[in-house]
Order: sequence, then C-alpha cells, then structure tokens
Amino acid sequence: MDTNRRGTWLPTWSLKEDGVIAPDERLPWGQTIVVGVQHVGAMFGATALAPIIMGFDPNVAIFFSGIGTLIFFLMVGGRVPSYLGSSFSFIAVVIAATAYTGSGPNPNIADALGGIIAAGLLYAVIGVVVILAGTRWIGLLMPPVITGAVVAVIGLNLAGLAVKSISATGFDTVVGLVTIVTVGLIAVYAEGLVRRLPILLGGVAGYVAYFVGANMFGLAKPISFAAIESAAWFGLPNFVSPTFTTHAIGLIAPVALILAAENLGHIKAIGIMTGRNLDADIGRAFLGDAIATVVSASGGGTGVTTYAENMGVMAVNRIYSTLVFVVAGVFAILLGMSPKFGAVILTIPGPVIGGLSVVVYGMIAATAGRIWVENNVDFSDARNLITVAVVLTAGAGDLTLHLAGFTLGGIGSATFGAIILYYLLGRKERSGDLGGMKAKAQSIGVGDF
Repeated sequence: MDTNRRGTWLPTWSLKEDGVIAPDERLPWGQTIVVGVQHVGAMFGATALAPIIMGFDPNVAIFFSGIGTLIFFLMVGGRVPSYLGSSFSFIAVVIAATAYTGSGPNPNIADALGGIIAAGLLYAVIGVVVILAGTRWIGLLMPPVITGAVVAVIGLNLAGLAVKSISATGFDTVVGLVTIVTVGLIAVYAEGLVRRLPILLGGVAGYVAYFVGANMFGLAKPISFAAIESAAWFGLPNFVSPTFTTHAIGLIAPVALILAAENLGHIKAIGIMTGRNLDADIGRAFLGDAIATVVSASGGGTGVTTYAENMGVMAVNRIYSTLVFVVAGVFAILLGMSPKFGAVILTIPGPVIGGLSVVVYGMIAATAGRIWVENNVDFSDARNLITVAVVLTAGAGDLTLHLAGFTLGGIGSATFGAIILYYLLGRKERSGDLGGMKAKAQSIGVGDF
C-alpha cells in the first residue's frame, strides 16, 4: 500500500474493531490503551536488563525509551509502528570504555554517555545521507534473500537468551512452558479483546505459576516484594550528565553502523508484516532513532533501537496501529517516573520473561520464511543457499568480530556479512534471469532498473 503523506505529516487513523489493524487504523481507545500497555510489558525485560548489565539506572532507561518512542513516531510521521528500547549493541563497548566490573552503579557512566551521544550523532549523519540519496538502492543492495536472512538472524541471535532463561532448573522449564502454552492457546482459541492480549496474559499466567511453585511450595527462590514496599510512588529518575573523552568516543561511536544495520532489518521486517513498502521512511527512521539515542544519553539513559520484542508482539496480535506506540511511549515515561511501579515489573521472574521471549523471538525468525516464500526466493540457486546458510549460522552463533578495537556483534556481523557474501558470490546472469530479477525487485518496491 501507499505510504505517501498526501500533504500531511501524520495520517488520519480510521477506526477498525476487528481483523488486521493497519498502521493508519486504530482500535477503540480502550483497546488501544490496553494493547499499548502490552507493548511496554514486552519490551520491559530487555530494556531493564541492558542498563543493569552496563551499570545504568533501569528507571532512567525506561523513561527515555518512552521519550525515544515518541520522537521516533514524530520523525516517521506516524507511519512506522515501532518501539525504541535499550540497545544491546552498546553493552560490550560501554563495559570496555568504562572498565565496569559488573556490580552496582557504573562509576564511569558519564564517559559512556558521551560515547553514546557520539554514536547517535554519527547515526544521524547516516540517516541524513539516506534521506538525501533516496532509497532505490536499498532494494538492490538488500534483495529478498538477504532481507529474509537478516530478519531470521534478529530472532535467532536472541534465542540463546530466551532458552537459557527457562533452562536453569526443571521448575524454570515448567514455568516457561506454562507461559508459552498460555500465549499459544490465547492467540489461537480466545475471542475478542482477550485474543489480542496473548503476551500480557501469558505473562500473568507464568507469574502466577511461578508464585505458586516458589512462594507457596518452595520449589525456587520466592518472589520478594520488599522493594515494592520501600519504593516511592512518584519520583523523577536519577539523571546523569555526560562527559566526552576520546577513549570512550573511539570505542562507542562506531556502534552507529550496527544500529543502522539492525534498524534496516527491523524496518524491512515491519514492512513485510504490514504489507507496506516502508523504504521511503528508512532515512527518517534512522534519524529518529539517532535523535532518540542522543536525547537518552544526554540524561543518563542507554542508546536505543527499534525493538525486536515489540515486532514479535505485532506478529502475534496483528495490530500495527502506530497510535498503540504513542500510548506505549507515554506509559513508559510514567513508569520511569514511578519507582514503585517499576519495582513491581522488576519482580517478574526470569523464566516468565524467558517463556515470552521464546514466542516473540521465534515469531521474528519465522517472518523470514514469509519473505522468502512471497518473493519466490530460489534455494536451488547455490548463491542464495550458501549466503543464507552462512549468515544464519553466524548470526545464531553470535559471531563477534574484533576489528581495531571495534566490536561487531552477531546481528551486525550477519547483516554486513550477508551483503558482502551475496555479492562476492555474484555470477553472470543466465538467459531469462533478468526478468526474474526485475519481478523480485518490483515486488519489494524497487521499480525498473
């Protein structure tokens, strides 16, 4: 479908009460609010975990994830449904730049913030270049075989974290399976509003299962509510001002390349899920993500990126209305300003988050199959087969490259590797192949050569 703005920056959302909800459609406001809250729940585990690993304040990160989501919404003119959460791409370089020991608050967080701001500024430059240069080249650079591989890697790269979360003990596995099965049953058999909340209700079921087994029967470490009792209902986050050092900037700024690669894959996947060609919005999406990262780091938050978890939620409930993410952004800001509510969310047991992650990450990876099928990708072609085989293995195994002090994680390595390998294996087209290539290019909105 057309994503042109027709003279206005923001679309006019039409009301729709059932079926697939497109980006420029909306549910009744009550359902919109509930679904928006579900998206906050989907991102919460990872968005809280990333800052904890780096020694940042998770409440600050959540607060700025909400602000970043609203910035992104405005930059893309409300056309791209997406949530911005804490990026895991920064973890390794932030720890290296700050010599963080992994326990308690990071004493050198200010230096890390300066480096994250530098990454955001470099990312903004990339976004401006894409806006000025146009997007026709993106379809040529990223044909369906590569796009599908990158989307699959986004899900598979995170699979280890999800499985680990439900594999520590037999009890953890049971709780994870209860969560997974509940999500599936609700998504398949429930009706009305309930059917649109499989992730949220699956999480509730898993939480109850864990509470019964751990707190009532002693099968695992019980959930502690002490932090909730001591936390204040309302309070501003603990903002931190950045400082700028060449050491931190040199290590962290190149992460902008990874963010661009991740975001490109995410936008491509969202385009497939929504049935819309979003290539025209990629530059603005880059710029929105970049500005959100700079704003976040200016106050003590992490770098942000479009979130795979929320893409998975959309894949499950088929609600792509961008207004849902306005609600999610506002709700995240309120959470960041409520230590007590944040403490409640942080009591969610690891196996529950792991169970939800198994479903969400799997849905993302499965989207790759849809890309390949709908674009008639030919896996009898050795070039396609080898490219996908290598990239999936490298991405799922989290192949990390260390180049002159710069670390490129699994998703970034797989993305750039897919492009390089595909064209390295390029061959002279046989008679008749050009027509097929044109058809595939046109199917992803590239147009005539």
